[in-house]
Amino acid sequence: MTIYDELGVRTLINAKGPATRLSGGIMRREVAAAMAEASQACVDMAELQAAASTRIAEATGAEAGYVASGASACLLLSAAACMTGLDPGRMARLPDTSGMKNECVMVRSQRNFYDHAIRASGMKIVEVGLPDRYAGAGVRDAESWEIADAITERTAAIFYVADAEARPAFAEVVTVAQSHGVPVIVDAAAQLPPQSNLRRFIAEGADLVAFSGGKALGGPQASGILAGKRDLVMAAALQHLDLDVFWDLWEPPASFIDKARLKGAPQHGIGRSCKAGKEEIAGLLTALKLFIAEGDAARHARWLADCEIIAAALPADCVTISGRSDEGSVPTVDISLQGATPTATELTLMLQRATPAIAIDPFRRNRNIVTLNPMCLKPGEAEIVGRAIAHALA
Repeated sequence: MTIYDELGVRTLINAKGPATRLSGGIMRREVAAAMAEASQACVDMAELQAAASTRIAEATGAEAGYVASGASACLLLSAAACMTGLDPGRMARLPDTSGMKNECVMVRSQRNFYDHAIRASGMKIVEVGLPDRYAGAGVRDAESWEIADAITERTAAIFYVADAEARPAFAEVVTVAQSHGVPVIVDAAAQLPPQSNLRRFIAEGADLVAFSGGKALGGPQASGILAGKRDLVMAAALQHLDLDVFWDLWEPPASFIDKARLKGAPQHGIGRSCKAGKEEIAGLLTALKLFIAEGDAARHARWLADCEIIAAALPADCVTISGRSDEGSVPTVDISLQGATPTATELTLMLQRATPAIAIDPFRRNRNIVTLNPMCLKPGEAEIVGRAIAHALA
């Protein structure tokens, strides 16, 4: 009997991908073992985060790194760090941003539910640009001069959501930011693979970058990586760590938190609720190591094999495998149900109500297309998914 049997919770086959509402993905046994091992000893969390900072810096090319409870948590910490710097008084006042630079400039077409993490810090988002290309009214989106025009004495950061279709190009945004002395925060939560993106944004001038730990990295679901400039990461750490400690007894690693630069220990910061435990940190660092060791080609081949198993079970005229030749992508199976029964909505419901339940991606159901993502499939599950869909279509 599993823990889920004991709790009366059904398990499912996740062919949608590592969505949080579906509990993320499947951790490798090495990751779970590292978490279990970490749980059997106590450590100073500042020392553990200092060690994590070194590992993350090596992997990303950043000056420093940090682990919080997810990419969203890392974004909140990023916003807070850009507003407060190393001033513990300002840290204590958040989300009251009186007297601080408290705005970030963001392209309107990049707004999304996850930027709530930025707003939760007390930072105000200033939108620029009109996304005509999405509205069908034209071809334009925001341009770099619009970002420059929006920067004022209140601007604390520029917030950029990384995506292949994001406009303006990241290099243009960095040029504007650096010319005005404004840091750039990058939401790269789902930008792995390709593996090169671990280093790309820092190399191109990002000041802070957030990655999800529970997606392609294969780490704990409640984990995320923050990488960037040392002072900003230090400010983020000071607003996240448990600092219920006497000043004269507090001895954090100077390479990570330079106590000599502080006028006092901050009170518990706005990021305190974004806590990552020793288990999550150990698991994420192990997952990061395994992710880098496997490499894009082997990872892509593993995922593609499952896609081909699913596709082989279905009528050839309704199936397409996307990303087959791009080793830096996640290959997926697209099933077009044009003129067919069941519809995309009906198929999604049939599968999620089946035994075992199967989750797929109905994002394009308005076009009667469903997508299957192999990232969270365990050995043998691709065959089950293929048979279940073939049966439904029949």
